[in-house]
Amino acid sequence: MKKVIKQKIRIKELIEFIIGCFLVALAFNLFMSPNNLVAGGVSGFSLILKHFFGLNPSTIISVANILLIILSFLVLGKEKTKATILGSILFPIFVSLTEHLSTYISFKESEMILIAVFGGVLQGIGAGLIFRAGYSTGGTDILNMIVSKIFKISLGNSMFFTDGTIIVIGAFVFGFNHLMYSLIILYLISTLTDKVVLGISDSKAFYIITSKEKEVKDFVINELKHGVTEFNAKGGYNSENQTVLMSVVPTREYYKLKEGIHNIDKSAFFVAMDSYEVKGGA
Repeated sequence: MKKVIKQKIRIKELIEFIIGCFLVALAFNLFMSPNNLVAGGVSGFSLILKHFFGLNPSTIISVANILLIILSFLVLGKEKTKATILGSILFPIFVSLTEHLSTYISFKESEMILIAVFGGVLQGIGAGLIFRAGYSTGGTDILNMIVSKIFKISLGNSMFFTDGTIIVIGAFVFGFNHLMYSLIILYLISTLTDKVVLGISDSKAFYIITSKEKEVKDFVINELKHGVTEFNAKGGYNSENQTVLMSVVPTREYYKLKEGIHNIDKSAFFVAMDSYEVKGGA
């Protein structure tokens, strides 16, 4: 039974990964490539080389990915490289298969801001599906890990360095107007990637410390019609025993609970967190 479940999960992840690669390739060929929008990555670097040497982007991506896979084996080892191989092969294939679509579906007459928004959204959804499935498209993902290891810096700083360098070069090549649109695309990609990986938060989890526990609990249960869980806790500063109330409410009722707590006890302490998945309970 476990083997069947595991196999189903793997098939689902593989399908998500393939769809994700296709969407990222589609975003690149419909929005980024025709408008020279460099949003980092090997695909962004391929646009710069195409501008100077007229090279085919899918060829550049393929060659760069192969070189980076070899480098990854040498620097990072076999285990860290395995997860990037499939994406490094499949992504340039999809780029090659979809590169002529812009001939039939053209957005040349559209405002550049619309192109940046739709391109960023499409690529963000695709990247989110890829990461959620546990894969990578290789490219600068490999380079980021290598730079992180060699220079002993965080992966975030490594990404800032590698992708930032490509974007700045793109700005000098294609103009600083393109840089502004590239930054919009980057923001949308990171936001949409997180949304796809984590999901859209439709609930808020409240952790409340108050001297008026009964009143707050009554308000949540009787007014908002939601449950409350109590935790025993100890203050780190004064070592006093305290009770923490925890309640999960729909996002639309966030302000109701926030204002309710404030009206009952103005000195109450609470933390509200995004709750991406809520299951079980009455």
